[in-house]
Amino acid sequence: MQNKTNILVVDDDPRILRLVRVNLERAGFVVDTASNGAAALEQFDMQQPEAVVLDVTMPGIDGFTLTQRIREISNVPILLLTAMGEQAQKVKGLDIGADDYLTKPFDPDELVARLRALLRRSNTGTASEEAHSLQAGDLRIDFVRRKVERAGEPVKLTPTEYKLLQQLALQAGKVIPNADLLSKVWGHEYREESGYLWVYIRSLRQKIEPDPSNPEYIISEPGFGYRFQVPRRDE
Repeated sequence: MQNKTNILVVDDDPRILRLVRVNLERAGFVVDTASNGAAALEQFDMQQPEAVVLDVTMPGIDGFTLTQRIREISNVPILLLTAMGEQAQKVKGLDIGADDYLTKPFDPDELVARLRALLRRSNTGTASEEAHSLQAGDLRIDFVRRKVERAGEPVKLTPTEYKLLQQLALQAGKVIPNADLLSKVWGHEYREESGYLWVYIRSLRQKIEPDPSNPEYIISEPGFGYRFQVPRRDE
């Protein structure tokens, strides 16, 4: 029998909490809930959930702050619930480490589908047996342990950031179209969501590039896609 996955749901609206909990439990998840950020941090520490679903607009510790707090201690997948039309919220959430967002009001079935997609990205690797690691300049990617180091120091990536870097690095030197990257990292239904890709490429560059404004690893091919480049001195 397969072990059930534990999900932490955080929202100050009891109706949303109940809606999400009922639908996730119906889908086979074990669900813990919290109605504010402080309680969520306590629950996170005690239960060690495998994914978090949280509302952005909460009193006290809001969803953005909570995401940052969780990212300080864990790479667990995070899905944000945002207000209708708040594009700035979505971009900011992805930029600080969330893995996906869903706009209220949402379809419960879509919530379940997106959560399952997040968990698949977090728990599965696609590295080939022939590509155990890659050294590029000061950057080292260990595909077996799913670890990244820059100049010998560990680089903390979210599951989605790692999956994107992995897809690029495993095809170093090859230009990968935007739609292909979106499909491989987020899923086929995300092929048109170019905003996801732009935010995560920027975030990756901030973490792995010596000079993010003049990248030497992740190179843009405007209007087409991106490629991972091994610096010339290491070729």
